[in-house]
Amino acid sequence: MDLFEYQAKGLFKAHGVPVSLGEVAETPAEAGVIAQRLGGVTVVKAQVKVGGRGKAGGVKVAKTPTDAEAAAAAILGMDIKGHTVHRVLVDPGASIEQEYYISYLLDRANRTFLAMASYEGGMEIEQLAVERPDALARLPVDALVGVDAAKARQIVTAARFPESVADQVADVLVALWRTFVETDATLVEVNPLALVGDGQVVALDGKVTLDDNANFRQPNNSEFEDLAATDPLEQQAKEKHLNYVKLDGEVGIIGNGAGLVMSTLDVVAYAGERHGGVRPANFLDIGGGASARVMADGLDIILGDPAVRSVFVNVFGGITACDAVANGIVTALGMLGDAATKPLVVRLDGNNVVEGRRILAEAGHPLVTVIDTMDAAADRAAELANQGA
Repeated sequence: MDLFEYQAKGLFKAHGVPVSLGEVAETPAEAGVIAQRLGGVTVVKAQVKVGGRGKAGGVKVAKTPTDAEAAAAAILGMDIKGHTVHRVLVDPGASIEQEYYISYLLDRANRTFLAMASYEGGMEIEQLAVERPDALARLPVDALVGVDAAKARQIVTAARFPESVADQVADVLVALWRTFVETDATLVEVNPLALVGDGQVVALDGKVTLDDNANFRQPNNSEFEDLAATDPLEQQAKEKHLNYVKLDGEVGIIGNGAGLVMSTLDVVAYAGERHGGVRPANFLDIGGGASARVMADGLDIILGDPAVRSVFVNVFGGITACDAVANGIVTALGMLGDAATKPLVVRLDGNNVVEGRRILAEAGHPLVTVIDTMDAAADRAAELANQGA
């Protein structure tokens, strides 16, 4: 889960990272009041989970509260790379002497954690990494040892920070590592980490990605969720612990195993070219050991999507037996009753396939069509979706 800047810097502050952090506003008037309270120059920043805000006009300096109100009015509602701005962060202004960059991330390729740091921070850090990779230090971090004062000093030296700020940056690195570990993050980034006019080194921006798999030991993570920007079907699926992603199509997809579901998306998209250009409406993986309850929950969500015109259930029985899938389909349709009006094309194969097909045949539900092969089933699902247009 990616956090907004104000959420990231709130976590930094709670774990001892020096930050410049103001307050969040959802209206221009609120932004003006906050600027008045902060006093002096402020910076009004769009809160979206995407980079490039400054270049898009989503960051504005305000000399007065009236300027802050006008800046918020210009930024709120703005579209930045497909993300609508619903709130702004009004930060106190800072006299920046120098910008630096530091981060920790999970390095999946090398199965370790990675520290990255540069004495040349700012908006162009990605370009710097490509054009002058020697200016961006990369050091692996042992998960059992972490970042203590000695490791932090090693990072500072590798990144060639000036001695005048080396001690401060090292302290920030230790605190940022504490943030990384204690929040179960996969990324913490400060860009820029700035030397300001009073000689202090502070985080002027922040980026954090939390590991959703650690939510069971991070109960406060639910407070960071942006429910207003979350698709309601995706939120419903999350509450039911389903691996679901909404797409812009008409054929609902259910499969067991991410690889099979991805293949199903491709097959349906290909079949859709022959039937009016219909496309997959979602990604839904019920997993390798899904129960009838899970299947019922998945169908409930997909059939509740008004864009869906047909559903393709594609299951290869392994840990998930085909009879359990068939019982889930029958159970879901029974629960939905008259609310279920969209045709289902079911392809079952593998473990207990004969029993699964028998269950569906015996139920004889008028919405269900059982087809033996994946290609033929995808073609029929696309055809039905096109007919339902």
